Parts: sequence; C-alpha cells; structure tokens
Amino acid sequence: EDVEIPSRRALITGATGLLGRAVFKEFNENNWNAVGCGYRRAQPRFEQINLLDSIAVHDIIHDFQPHVIVHCAAERRPDVVESQPDAASQLNVAASGNLAKEAAGVGAFLIYISTDYVFDGTSPPYKETDVPNPLNLYGKTKLEGEKAVLENNEDAAVLRVPVLYGEVERLEESAVTVMFDKVQFSNKSANMDHWQQRFPTNVKDVAAVCRQLAEKRMLDPSVKGTFHWSGNEQMTKYEMACAIADAFNLPSSHLRPITDCPVVGALRPRNAQLDCSKLEMLGIGQRTPFRAGIKESLWPFLVDKRWRQTVFH
Repeated sequence: EDVEIPSRRALITGATGLLGRAVFKEFNENNWNAVGCGYRRAQPRFEQINLLDSIAVHDIIHDFQPHVIVHCAAERRPDVVESQPDAASQLNVAASGNLAKEAAGVGAFLIYISTDYVFDGTSPPYKETDVPNPLNLYGKTKLEGEKAVLENNEDAAVLRVPVLYGEVERLEESAVTVMFDKVQFSNKSANMDHWQQRFPTNVKDVAAVCRQLAEKRMLDPSVKGTFHWSGNEQMTKYEMACAIADAFNLPSSHLRPITDCPVVGALRPRNAQLDCSKLEMLGIGQRTPFRAGIKESLWPFLVDKRWRQTVFH
C-alpha cells in the first residue's frame, strides 16, 4: 500500500552518534522525511558518507534536495582533538565549510552544532554576541567550523550546546553517562571533578530545538545566525554523579569531590554557561529535568537488576 512520505526533507549528518540519533528520531517522528548519514556505523540504517569526500557530499545533497541539514558529525572529544589535530580540523572545519557551501547551492537551511567550549568560562553567562575565546583545540576547531559555515552560507545557523547525555549505546558515548560505573561500584572510592561547572543537556531537547528552529525558518527566512541552547541545572561532575546515585537509590558516600582545577588533558573552561534567551524569545526550547532524563538514559545499564524493581515499581 502507498505510504505517505512527508514533503519536508531533513538530512542529518552524524546520525549514528548520540545527538544525531536523537535528531533523526525527532524529525522522523514529526512529519519530516529524514535521511541520516554516518560513516563507520552507518549500515544498514543510514547512508554511508565520508564527509571529507566532497563529491559524495555533493551527490547526496543534490539527489535528496533537503530543506534542512542538521550537521551533528564532529570530533567532539577534546583529548582526541589534541592528539589528532589534523583529522579533527578536517572534520570539524573543512567538511563543515564544504557542507555549508553545498547547502547554499540547493537552498537548504544548515544547522551547525557547535559547543560552549568556544568560550573561556571566565564571565558567564554567555550571549551569542559575546566574543569567543576557546581554551582548547577542540573549542578552536569548532569556532573555526562556525566561521567556515557562516562564510560559505550566510543563511545558515550555528547552535551552541554544552555537555550532552541521553540514550546511549555505550556508557562512554557521553561524559555524563560514563560516570555510571563509578557510581554503581561503591566498594571503591572514586574521585569526581567538583571544579568545572557544567549544564548537562538531554539530546532529545537539542533535537527538539533543531526541529523547531527548522520549522520556524520555513516560515521566516530571518531565522539564521548563532543560537544557544542548554539545560538550566548547574552541576559539577561530582554533583551529577550524586544525582545519578540518588535517582537509582544507590549510595554516594564513596564519591569524592575534587575541587582543584584538573591538570591532565585539554584545558576546560570553568563555567561556560550559555544564555538561551534568544531562542526562548522565539518560543523555541524544551528542557528535561536532569533526574528524569538520566534515569531514562541509564536504567538499561544497571548492574544490580534488583534495583530496577525498587526504582520502577
């Protein structure tokens, strides 16, 4: 029988990743014809595209003729960017600029996902108009990516978001969910950063913002430029870990707050809180309370299944 295919088309890059999966699902479930592309994990669900292959990128965009492209693909692990700067720059900057140019060629609205790490964290909260000053190479490549996108496509949008979590395939997919093992194994003490102020943000909420932004843009061509979205609960990793423990009725006395500035790895901003009022004034936004979101994300990874009964019944 004929299946009605929605007329609005959205192309999602990085659709196999934590954010990309949520963005694909959000568009797919809200009357958009969504196509996701990925690289290593693409088949069989998504199109396999190497974003560094400009001919392949040109072909999929010209064949599909999307109205919207949400560019989620990136090297987003700061320590990996430091160790593989050329590869990270290729993906975060060169591929993003090329995608913006191709989007402009077919009149597609490009949403480039960026990061709060473009700021140095010394004078929060940050508005879109504040001058970026990234402390680490990851933040620098994402800022260069923003510039490459807007230089190649003045009608594009940049959406900066902070640390993300959500339904993960592996705990290591998010800097928030990766703490769950340390929380669960309470027989050994675990040091937790209690210095950096974070704003954990659910990927479902970012996905909803992307769709709302796309739908707003289809009605109003002035919707473009730089935007911020973030959860509004300020927490250190130590506080997140305690909240996770609390959500699952697990002990937290083995978690140790470390209040010194971390000395290993890429430099991190102390507090890069994003001011989200620009999107809020457009009537765009969605926020899942951290405890509800983290419980939904982590319960499949509970080690002691007896806890499931107490948490969910």
